[in-house]
Amino acid sequence: MENRIDFYTASPDAMKAMIALEGAVGKLGLEPSLLELVKLRASQINGCAFCIDMHTADARKAGESERRLYAVTAWREAPFFSARERAALAWTEAVTLIAQSHASDADYAVLSAQFTPAEMVNLTLAINAINSWNRLAVGFRKMPTE
Repeated sequence: MENRIDFYTASPDAMKAMIALEGAVGKLGLEPSLLELVKLRASQINGCAFCIDMHTADARKAGESERRLYAVTAWREAPFFSARERAALAWTEAVTLIAQSHASDADYAVLSAQFTPAEMVNLTLAINAINSWNRLAVGFRKMPTE
């Protein structure tokens, strides 16, 4: 696949807003390791090669194990994730696939058992942000470098 446009140069103001959103998400108090798992899982669902590459690398740099990274696609079956991480991954799937899931009551119940109301909003904003990045990267064919 070929890159389409460079969205950073095509609309610098839009990208400044996205970068500001990403910066705000990073300051909302959620664990960085949890955020990387969420970013990775949403990117896997959305088929975003650029973001999968970036967030696996970022997670490794932050100390995440290869074993857990490989298991994110099968997190429901893998024993490597905490109840909080499982709740975040389930909510990531529900929000990323909102047209199919409609953010079910079951997923919400699991989420609310592990997160405060503010954390639930913050996590949802983080999921929204990575989904926006995925849509930019996939839509405009941003590729990871070799």
